[in-house]
Amino acid sequence: MSQSTQLTDTGQLKHFLSIDGLSKALLTEILDTAESFIEVGERKIRKVPLLRGKTVVNLFFEASTRTRSTFELAAKRLSADVLNLNISTSATSKGESLSDTLLNLEAMASDMFIVRHSQSGAPHFIAESVTPGVGIINAGDGWHAHPTQAMLDMLTIRQNKGTFDGLRVAIIGDIMHSRVARSQIQALNTLGASEVRIIAPSTLLPPEVESLGVNVYHQLHSGLNDIDVVIMLRLQRERMQGALLPSEQEYFQQYGLTQEALANAKPDAIVMHPGPINRGVEIESAVADGTQSVILDQVTNGIAVRMAVMSMAMSGQTQERNALTQGA
Repeated sequence: MSQSTQLTDTGQLKHFLSIDGLSKALLTEILDTAESFIEVGERKIRKVPLLRGKTVVNLFFEASTRTRSTFELAAKRLSADVLNLNISTSATSKGESLSDTLLNLEAMASDMFIVRHSQSGAPHFIAESVTPGVGIINAGDGWHAHPTQAMLDMLTIRQNKGTFDGLRVAIIGDIMHSRVARSQIQALNTLGASEVRIIAPSTLLPPEVESLGVNVYHQLHSGLNDIDVVIMLRLQRERMQGALLPSEQEYFQQYGLTQEALANAKPDAIVMHPGPINRGVEIESAVADGTQSVILDQVTNGIAVRMAVMSMAMSGQTQERNALTQGA
């Protein structure tokens, strides 16, 4: 991922496509900005005027009610106008090319596209295709990346642990098909976590997994030893080809997070899950709803993080547009 695609010449965010290549300082700026937006959600009138007069388009080629809803709420809290494009009934399903669809949306004076796509790299392609001044935010692409999910997870960790220094984090489950896990690993390593472990059966690990900067465990109980943060992942059956697992019941017996398994982690360990949760498959209800769970905090933080990323990217686009105008 080229930094020049995501950043202005002065290092400001103009698109948010991947954690890869972004600095610790920039990730920290996103977290700090998001922290300042949390208070907006507690107001009687939950709005700030930062994106007033701007148009944000939710361009979801892949369904996701929660992610789309939090982006919509985030944009509206920034006072933007929001268009939700139903791709299944749009012109792209009638044979129109993606490029033509984008050109038509740009002709409506759109300022930002929130893109979710089943093909890895689609948001990057769109970022390189759109007119300068239009921001692209990746809301999840294929198996590649889900950077805003990773950053809301990082905000939740920082709120509960204060710092990433010395933290040991375990990510458990379907690593192979998880764009969330890839983005989480990049963010944790950039922000300075002491150790990132992944715990999974070998059939759910990508090739050369150690190159991601993780330690690999195949046994849940030993992998959870001395862990500060436990991140569970959803089994993504819709992306699996072939029989990678014998059964969900057997998977839960070996890798499901129960109270007994969680006891191997530190007593003050927090439990996270990007959702949607498959209870009794990845995690038991007693843990998901227990005192160590911060899963609902993740949902709340999603709005603040997306407000931060959208406002920062729009600011960067404005800076770049002004620079182009002055240079003309």
